[in-house]
Amino acid sequence: MTRILAFALALVSALLPLAASAQNYGYGAHPHYGDMGWSHFFLGPLAMVAVVVLIVVLAVLAVRWLGGAGAASAPPPAPPAGKTPLDILKERFARGEIDKAEFEERKQALEG
Repeated sequence: MTRILAFALALVSALLPLAASAQNYGYGAHPHYGDMGWSHFFLGPLAMVAVVVLIVVLAVLAVRWLGGAGAASAPPPAPPAGKTPLDILKERFARGEIDKAEFEERKQALEG
C-alpha cells in the first residue's frame, strides 16, 4: 500500500508544475499567440495523443512494478520433495482427475 501512495505522490508532484504553467497562458496572454502557424495546428493534437499514450504506458509499468502481473507469470510450484512424478500420477488417478487409459498412457511416457 505504501508503494501505491508513493507512486501516486510522485505522479502528482510531477504533473502539478505542468498544470500550474498551463494556467499562466490564457487567450491572448501569450505574446505570440497569433503567430503559431500551421505547425501547431497539426502538432498540438499529436502531442496530446502522445501524452495520453505516455500516461497509459506509465500506468501499465507501475501496475507491473507493484506486483500486479507477477502472479500470472510465476512458474508452477514444484512437487513436494520426496514425491516422484509417478507418485503424483497415481494420486491424480486415485482422485479421479484422469481415467485408466490416460493413467496408463502417461505411466508409459514416464517409464519409457
